Amino acid sequence: MGKKINYAYASLRERLRCEWLIYLLAFVFILIADAIGQIKIPVWKGTFIIFPIFYALFLGLLMGPSILKVLDDKKVKAASGLVGVAILPFIAKLGINAGANIKIVISAGPALLLQEFGNLGTIFLAMPIALLLGLKRESIGAAHSINRETNLALMQDMFGASSPEAQGSLSVYIVGGMIGTIYFGFMASMAAAMNVFHPYALGMASGVGAGILMSSAVASLSEVLPAYAEEIAALASASETISGIDGIYIALYRHPSVQLALPEAGAHPGPGHQGGPQGGRGTGAAGRSGKEQMTCGNRNGYSPSLWSASA
Repeated sequence: MGKKINYAYASLRERLRCEWLIYLLAFVFILIADAIGQIKIPVWKGTFIIFPIFYALFLGLLMGPSILKVLDDKKVKAASGLVGVAILPFIAKLGINAGANIKIVISAGPALLLQEFGNLGTIFLAMPIALLLGLKRESIGAAHSINRETNLALMQDMFGASSPEAQGSLSVYIVGGMIGTIYFGFMASMAAAMNVFHPYALGMASGVGAGILMSSAVASLSEVLPAYAEEIAALASASETISGIDGIYIALYRHPSVQLALPEAGAHPGPGHQGGPQGGRGTGAAGRSGKEQMTCGNRNGYSPSLWSASA
């Protein structure tokens, strides 16, 4: 017997009526951020680079219920769930780029192919710190690699967009977008100024699996090492491509280790399954019954999907 589909909204028109302000503000933020562009601030031998995503995130923060109160808590929940939908085109772009550069992947050698094993370090470094700070299931998402688009999409797919794991990943994704770009650019320029690492090594290290972080590092390295600018960009692009391919598999197979460290997380099988931490359904879209259909005035169980499925 097929699954019964219970729609979160009665129609697409109802959803647009409820969420139009979110879409409008997002579009305005894009125009403002793009108009400002990059800002480069020289600091000693390094360079701080502020990217447009920083302005967009900052404007979104101002609109929240804690400051200007343009968006209330319900709309903030709706917007956070829509992040997974918004990054899907970028995920598709990564896949297309990886396929187009498959020869680079084959010829890159073990140095680039094996660099993604560094993601396993977050289990031993970031995870204990997250637990000491009081995070529980959120630490699985918060300590997951560098928490960019692919990592956030994986967390939402495995645990559900409203799960603590996905919320932890989203939190670090936002902080990384605001602070990570500045940090990566400055760190790369300082590493180049130390004259310890070869420019090619710095180029390969720039491709961490996040386009915006790679761009920040490459831009800073090109300022400090203009003679190697083309080589650095080429190696960073190859490293970025490979990170997008093997990084997702490393991320998939590292979860059993993380869940062994947090038995409570292992008891949460993900969206749409029985036996969550409270003995009920998971926290994802599939965990809601058809009786909890969404309306503009009832978003406590919000799911970013247009529909939810239950057996």
